[in-house]
Amino acid sequence: MAEQQWQRWLAPVQQIAEQAGERIMAVYRTADFEVEAKADDSPLTRADQAAHDAIRAGLGGLTPDLPQLSEEGEDIEPAERAAWGQYWLIDPLDGTREFIKRNGEFTVNIALVDGGRPVLGVVHAPDLGVTWAAAAGAGAWREAGGERRSIGTRAAEPPLTAVVSRSHREAAVSDILARLGDYRELSVGSSLKICRIAEGEADLYPRFGPTCEWDTGAAQCVLEAAGGRLMDVGGDPLRYNTGASLLNPDFIAVGDPAYDWARITDGLPWEARR
Repeated sequence: MAEQQWQRWLAPVQQIAEQAGERIMAVYRTADFEVEAKADDSPLTRADQAAHDAIRAGLGGLTPDLPQLSEEGEDIEPAERAAWGQYWLIDPLDGTREFIKRNGEFTVNIALVDGGRPVLGVVHAPDLGVTWAAAAGAGAWREAGGERRSIGTRAAEPPLTAVVSRSHREAAVSDILARLGDYRELSVGSSLKICRIAEGEADLYPRFGPTCEWDTGAAQCVLEAAGGRLMDVGGDPLRYNTGASLLNPDFIAVGDPAYDWARITDGLPWEARR
């Protein structure tokens, strides 16, 4: 019954994400917006807040009894969050740096988390006009230009394609790339990196450095439904709302779980949840 409910919610959540994308694009097209610095020095624009407001209202109408945890929402005490069985995990504008650079590689991320795992995920790239969506038991798909197609990851065969961030490159990531031998590199912003793996265009995305749960939840759902895995140092899928911190551990997103990824990750300075 739960899976059927998640699947029924998927279409309206996609619509909510696309409405938030319209709010973002209204700001983006003006090319006239102020950039503020949040407490962690990450950038904030009025597009972030406009998208947050649209998502909060849309999800509030769809599921008034489910709590929402958004990057741009209020801080919620861990003790309160610990009581949540299900909740919405939201990044209204993932890739604000890419938004500011005006390269189009930013997304709206909405995930439904149940029992610590993302069971519904929508990633919408408003400037690209593409949406990736998935729900447990329903598979994953990509929609663009009114056409929808199912997506799946690919078998890992050399030369591997590694997705790297446009804005971040940690030393441990460089170490992984050096271990790949002959490989191709794909530079992408925001949660698009994980979606590229989900749709079979790349093989791995290693991330050693701070990310928050709302950065990965929706894309993790899409990746897992497409046949991939987003895993921590122990090879386990990332879990959500497990303690006081909302920071993810270091992780690697892969398309082919059967590949010997330990061959290129063993001995690296992984960090657990911060």
